[in-house]
Amino acid sequence: QVFLCVTSTLSVAVFRGHFVLEDLVEEMKKQSPALDFGPLQPDGQIAVQGSFPALRELREFLLVKAKSLSEEDKREGKSRQRLRRKLQEHRGATETRNSIRDAPRETQVVVLDTDIYLYMRSFHPKTFQGSDVVISGVTDGDITTVCIQSAGGKAGAAHGLRAKRTIESCSVELQKILRKERICFKEHSRAEKQKYKQLCERLKPRHPGVLLLPYDTHIDVVGTSVRVFEFTEDVKR
Repeated sequence: QVFLCVTSTLSVAVFRGHFVLEDLVEEMKKQSPALDFGPLQPDGQIAVQGSFPALRELREFLLVKAKSLSEEDKREGKSRQRLRRKLQEHRGATETRNSIRDAPRETQVVVLDTDIYLYMRSFHPKTFQGSDVVISGVTDGDITTVCIQSAGGKAGAAHGLRAKRTIESCSVELQKILRKERICFKEHSRAEKQKYKQLCERLKPRHPGVLLLPYDTHIDVVGTSVRVFEFTEDVKR
């Protein structure tokens, strides 16, 4: 079994007030017919599944739209920015510190294949560590949603975005090289299942690049093609 697609959660909330979000989603579907789109959520998030190249094309499409809105907002907001700067000049240092301390936390979301997430946790744990961020994962079957929380403000947002990009980059590279082999227990008794699990655990030290995921009916072996093949052949012997 090879990882051929990824599911990503996109937020189109930034376009609210400029477009009818339902119409924007329909435009996205026409732009990227190879992708599968989930339902649009009230908060403006939508799950999209497909190949990485197709997702990258959709991302570029949305970035172009966002950039055009940004330029429009800049033109309309010059007078408001001048007024805001004048008001900030009159704020005391204490008030400024309080506003930074009380700023709401920002959240970035990455949706990963659960096997890739578990492999990253086991062999690339530093991927889920970042400066001034809290990273947690919630697994629901084959999909794991990774939440990256950071402090508000530009600095916090930068830390959160950096952590998100690190996770996404690692997952992309792993998706290219990982495969999964399943050792099924359907035809075995409870005692034989236990024997298989014990055998796999004994063999694991010989194959340090392999991740074992035991379940009631099978064991999933995740790793590169060569290492998975070597492990399964070792089990057969």
